[in-house]
Amino acid sequence: MNTSDLPALNAMLNGLSTICLTLGYISIKKKNKNEKAHKSFMISALIFSAFFLTGYLIYHYNHGSTKFPELGWIKTVYLLILIPHIILAAVMVPMIVATFYFAFTGKFEKHKRIARLTFPIWMYVSITGVIIFLMLYQWFKV
Repeated sequence: MNTSDLPALNAMLNGLSTICLTLGYISIKKKNKNEKAHKSFMISALIFSAFFLTGYLIYHYNHGSTKFPELGWIKTVYLLILIPHIILAAVMVPMIVATFYFAFTGKFEKHKRIARLTFPIWMYVSITGVIIFLMLYQWFKV
């Protein structure tokens, strides 16, 4: 494995994070809440996201940024996905830290309040991370 393999690995890590986020959400929203499963899924999502961030930083340190080809309206669609993805990815990191902090310190009301904001942002960033990978490296190869 070399650094050119990282975009595919990072997309897989984003996909795994999305799956864990979904299962964690379902496990806590069921009528008979499964807090243990929720905790396990959310910790797993955090780990996958942390590995993603590490791989992302390593890749971009070594390869710089990847430019999307000039494909007219397709590039516009790409940018409409990418720009909020980047902004929300930066915003979500402290939100995730706060959400986990409140959960692990037993401040569950604060945890629930911030998780209502953190969850959809984290989901958006995880899902669009996979879409961005597909657009850059599979569908419209650079």
